[in-house]
Amino acid sequence: MDIESLKAILAVQTCGSLAGAARALDLDPSSVSRTVAAVEAELGIRLFQRTTRKLTVTEAGQHFLRRIRPLIDEMDVAFEDAQGRRSQPSGMLRLTASVAYSAEVIVPLLTGFQDAYPDVSVELQSTDVNVDLVENGIDLAIRLAPSPSGDLISSRLATTRYMAVASPHYLKGRDVGPAPSCLSELNCLQYSLPGFANRWLFRSGSEQAVDVPISGSLAASNALVLRNAARQGMGVALLADWLVDRDLRDGRLVELFPGTYGALTEFDTAAWALYPTRSYLPRKVRVMIDYLRTHMADEREYW
Repeated sequence: MDIESLKAILAVQTCGSLAGAARALDLDPSSVSRTVAAVEAELGIRLFQRTTRKLTVTEAGQHFLRRIRPLIDEMDVAFEDAQGRRSQPSGMLRLTASVAYSAEVIVPLLTGFQDAYPDVSVELQSTDVNVDLVENGIDLAIRLAPSPSGDLISSRLATTRYMAVASPHYLKGRDVGPAPSCLSELNCLQYSLPGFANRWLFRSGSEQAVDVPISGSLAASNALVLRNAARQGMGVALLADWLVDRDLRDGRLVELFPGTYGALTEFDTAAWALYPTRSYLPRKVRVMIDYLRTHMADEREYW
């Protein structure tokens, strides 16, 4: 029984299936199945009860896996520490983020990251779906939320502010008041995602939030589409600062209510680094998190 076999059965427990473990380990499902059978034969106990519909851990399996998990984690930490004393972080880092955040924030930072860590390869999965990290073998997710929930470990990277913006062409000749309540009379570009009602929230300083009903001729599920529509003069969009900083600086868009914070559902949204629950972080993931946190604010000046 070797360490890789023990890692395989731990992956089966974490993923809840042989197929999920195979994807996480980048192995053939039949190989994982043979490994489990071999470990069970050597131990003389059944670790998993397997049916055509589901896989569950036996009582004996829970006891065994609970004992070996911290040992395997410690061995991985010791191995990485030994490698770290003589080499740079290395290997494939699988990262996921939303389509817009990938394009506007992550990709501009990758050149500097790969200059600093040339032995780390990055596979970036840009999707607006919150994929299961363990099941899909993802090392790190960058997600935008007021506060992350679930079984993942989280680390705050950067605060996000939303603002109402429109192009100078759209605003020309229109009477736009100083308060967000005027949006009810304007064409607002909406998000078509589930749970996003036909309203925007605004708050200035410590004042109570104002709920503003909005309507418009275009709804889209992607923030890049809404930004492009706003650039084309189609209406007002509520967009994140990281998405419109360059447009505001270059005059393509105008902020309607300076000093007022907007929100689609909740205020105090941030970008979070999320990674699977475990007792250590691979060095390649650790350096990516540190790099993003350090350089996000600095890069904003050049966007």
